[in-house]
Amino acid sequence: MQSGRTEGAVESPPEKRVARFPDALNQQIAHEFAASQQYVAIAVHYDAETLPQLASFFYRQAVEERNHAMMIVQYLLDSGLPVEIPGVAAPRAEFRGAEEPVALALEQERRVTEQISELTRLAREENDLVGEQFLHWFLSEQREEVASMSELLAIVRRAGDNLLLVEEFLARQSVGDQGESVGAPAAAGGAL
Repeated sequence: MQSGRTEGAVESPPEKRVARFPDALNQQIAHEFAASQQYVAIAVHYDAETLPQLASFFYRQAVEERNHAMMIVQYLLDSGLPVEIPGVAAPRAEFRGAEEPVALALEQERRVTEQISELTRLAREENDLVGEQFLHWFLSEQREEVASMSELLAIVRRAGDNLLLVEEFLARQSVGDQGESVGAPAAAGGAL
């Protein structure tokens, strides 16, 4: 009985699929840093308009997005995977009207939610259960981010061009999670 193999032939190892998940995580670092930069630009816009509550809200959002990028950096380091710190395009800094910056922020949060969802699908597809588990916190965080930006946009729309009403609301009420939530992954260098 012959097996179809030549005696002494070396069998080549099965082809190993190259994991795309680590590269996608490195791309997400860029998305998170870009989101942070966009929030700084929005905060500066409101700061220049002497709207300290709105400025403070978006400065906090910028730090939060920076922390998200650094959480991904720490995950990659802990996993022994390469880390790339990419450059990002300049954020949009000119805005028309009272609601445009917040509408942009909501659009950004929805886009990041799609990106995190796609990362989770990729981790699942590649059977990277540790990577998928890491992303579960981000999925929950994105649900909160979209909800808080939607709430802020509704408030801004109700206030119309009178952002002093929004300032008063923000001074009395908290919108968003006011920092990282319990159970957040560790950030490289520590969360700010």
